[in-house]
Amino acid sequence: MGLVNKDVRLKTFWKCSNVMAIDRMGYTDHGPIHVKIVANIALKLLRILVSKGVVPSVVKDYNLSIEDAEVIVVLASVFHDLGMIIGRDQHEEHSLLLALDFLQRYLNSIYTEEERAMIISEVLQAMLAHHLQQQVLTLEAGIVRIADSLDMEQGRARIPFEAGKVDIHSVSALSIEKVEILEGSKKPIVIKIKMLNSAGIFQIDELLKAKIQNSRLEKYVHVIAEIVGEKERKIIDKFEI
Repeated sequence: MGLVNKDVRLKTFWKCSNVMAIDRMGYTDHGPIHVKIVANIALKLLRILVSKGVVPSVVKDYNLSIEDAEVIVVLASVFHDLGMIIGRDQHEEHSLLLALDFLQRYLNSIYTEEERAMIISEVLQAMLAHHLQQQVLTLEAGIVRIADSLDMEQGRARIPFEAGKVDIHSVSALSIEKVEILEGSKKPIVIKIKMLNSAGIFQIDELLKAKIQNSRLEKYVHVIAEIVGEKERKIIDKFEI
């Protein structure tokens, strides 16, 4: 992550992503905070799965290492939303083109040319597959897809909500107080979600559930959601059309 943290161009692209997403389109954070949260979650998911004996695709298919799988999920997380500097539509495809130069520079001094080609191909698959319309073909890609959806705590939706975007997406996101990722007993991963309001069910049933389905991780993940506190927190007074 040292190269990532020092890269002025990348940091500027993240800033541009948020100008486009938040300021111009009224969406949630797609910049540096979001991608770092996703990278940390992805790394945690991968390490839990590995500790439970699950073999990453890059190890199985290319005989590379667990550490290489970690590089893949972190880099895919870091670059997956770069295409937002262009726009929302097909941003996952635009991200691939924008990420190539960064990937070549970051990996050039670390891997042989053959290894570099393998790592880049796996990173690009994981980036592309974070979008629901794309097919997940590797364990690492499934991890990034789910990690992306788990950045759902209320802080991410606060900016568009306070700017006046009141819809099921912003209201339900504000209902999510905390997301915990734990090792499970029956399934390797347990995702515990604490909600302040039942509107948060939309985030889980419509968004997270869709990301888990066809992720190649369905059999490894158990999601538990509950409302905390004696009373549901009121988010809006009324809603009119």
